[in-house]
Amino acid sequence: MGIHVAGIESADDAAHRAGGIAFAEGLTKIYGSGEARVVALDEVDVSFERGRLTAIMGPSGSGKSTLMHCMAALDTPTSGRIVIDGVDLAGLKDRELTRLRRDRLGFVFQSFNLVPTLSARENITLPLDIAGKPVDPAWFDNVIDTIGLRDRLAHRPNQLSGGQQQRVACARALVSRPAIVFADEPTGNLDSRASAEILGFLRRSVDDFGQSVVMVTHEPSAAAYADRVLFLDDGRIVDELLSPTADSVLERMRGFDMATRRS
Repeated sequence: MGIHVAGIESADDAAHRAGGIAFAEGLTKIYGSGEARVVALDEVDVSFERGRLTAIMGPSGSGKSTLMHCMAALDTPTSGRIVIDGVDLAGLKDRELTRLRRDRLGFVFQSFNLVPTLSARENITLPLDIAGKPVDPAWFDNVIDTIGLRDRLAHRPNQLSGGQQQRVACARALVSRPAIVFADEPTGNLDSRASAEILGFLRRSVDDFGQSVVMVTHEPSAAAYADRVLFLDDGRIVDELLSPTADSVLERMRGFDMATRRS
């Protein structure tokens, strides 16, 4: 249930009306205390649209990875509220959070995080195997054909290129049909060609499968694949760009750099 105040639309009502798959209100994350106190997130209000790819950008230390980790239930905020696919994270026990991450969230990390002793196929189906759920053959084939690795399914990670490993990680994130996929610098360890393949796959997962994706990146060329770019600085969302291009993202980032130099 939402928090309702007379005459004021609640954040979850607003997110629902906008088709949001996840949102946060007053999200704050503080590390340390005293002189070592760092405010990584400063009362952030944000909503992520269903069936859209949102990129999060900002300088080092801006809070973009912290925002993703809190939204993905990988870190606990100091204060504030997070709702994912209609589930309020406040008060969930560890087992419930684990089940939420397993059943409703997909993850793609910079470091691939594949199990070296398992084949590509086994890595892809691992979340379902752990949950004791059957693999939907038709959906599995759909995902595999989209990533284009059918002839590599029997190979282990050390027999795959970096781009192929990341495509396996993307397929793993999608095979359980999560409500939302969080991708943290998914092309950070890849060359330009492999990066384009991964970004193209994430884009197709949104366009063809209706997937919701939130991606942290520092690359304007990667952000150009998104429907929307959020810019963070000093733990706050300071700007937004719709229908971005690499040039428009770069121009906006240069504007931030100039403002920082003047301040």
